[in-house]
Amino acid sequence: MDSTLTTFIALDGDNLALQDWPLEPGVPLRGVVLLVHGLGEHAGRYDHVARRLNDWGFAVRGYDQHGHGESDGRRGGLPSDTRLLDDLADIVDSTRARMAPSTPLILLGHSLGGLVAARFVSLALRPVQALVLSSPAFDPGLNAVQRLLLAVLPKIAPNLRVGNGLDPSLLSHDPAVVAAYRADRLVHDRISGRLARFMANSGPATLALAPTWTVPTLLLYAGADQLVNPAGSRAFAAAAPKAVVSSRCFEALYHELFNELQAAPVFAELKQWLDARF
Repeated sequence: MDSTLTTFIALDGDNLALQDWPLEPGVPLRGVVLLVHGLGEHAGRYDHVARRLNDWGFAVRGYDQHGHGESDGRRGGLPSDTRLLDDLADIVDSTRARMAPSTPLILLGHSLGGLVAARFVSLALRPVQALVLSSPAFDPGLNAVQRLLLAVLPKIAPNLRVGNGLDPSLLSHDPAVVAAYRADRLVHDRISGRLARFMANSGPATLALAPTWTVPTLLLYAGADQLVNPAGSRAFAAAAPKAVVSSRCFEALYHELFNELQAAPVFAELKQWLDARF
């Protein structure tokens, strides 16, 4: 079925763009997957992922995070330190209200979205039945100069937005993916001091709680990732209970695993994990 685009009003009155990919009538529902996208992008870039999940019996909902896509907010801005977590809690509550109590809810977050989803789970802000992480930004790989700027900028100008430094050519080995990203009017390259601080602080805070992890989690990450440091994912996988967290490193792939030329093993790993649990 075609996806639908609607508006969700956050608690502060800002609009968040919601996109739903429902199942065909009569198809048994195995669960609902809530997509949380990465820095500078939007939920619409996950249409092919959502349709694959539909094929497997999962309804999908995605939303544009604050300051992204078609949602309100200055591009790359962050009004408060907890805004992205607060919005995810609102969306989870709204999604739950539409679901039967017995239907599983699964978070799937990529990059910044993976960090937001993992931090959300680590703080137990709302119960979810499972978590899937794609190249989560546990370690943004800051150099010494960037660390110095991050120590100063959020204090003196938390809302100042600068270029995020993301090189689109490192997203995927697929030239068509890179070209589409560059041409996408909803993609931006801005990041504020406050958002950068959220990312820098949330990664270590989440990794510190990995040994106590209780939510079934699938961690997928790229060994050739040059946009986030894969060492963060390796550290999470090493510290988390093996009975709770399954991990798979795709050594030759770039950051956007689901958009790679060799994405078939990534989707196969996801399907196998979901089939074993739902």
